[in-house]
Amino acid sequence: MNLLFSLTSNDFVFQTFCTGGKGGQHRNAKQNGVRCIHPPSGAVAEHRDGRDQYKNKQEAFRKCCESVKFKNWHKLETLRRLGVLRNVEEEVDKQMAPEN
Repeated sequence: MNLLFSLTSNDFVFQTFCTGGKGGQHRNAKQNGVRCIHPPSGAVAEHRDGRDQYKNKQEAFRKCCESVKFKNWHKLETLRRLGVLRNVEEEVDKQMAPEN
């Protein structure tokens, strides 16, 4: 069985930020919060609960992959690569026609 495609961390954009809120100097001075963005799908997720940036990055990535936007993109991309949908835009235009 061959893979249709694979995603790596290079396909996502990770941003760090100060989390703020309760916790004083540990939360306000360190870049612990992580935002995960998948540009092709527009899916965005962030995690800021822990004090460990690495764990926050993993959790943000998990949330991003479980988001509805990402799942819809993945489904369409899989269908496109299987050849089921030759042209996604053509299919959308057909579904959005006034007679529908």
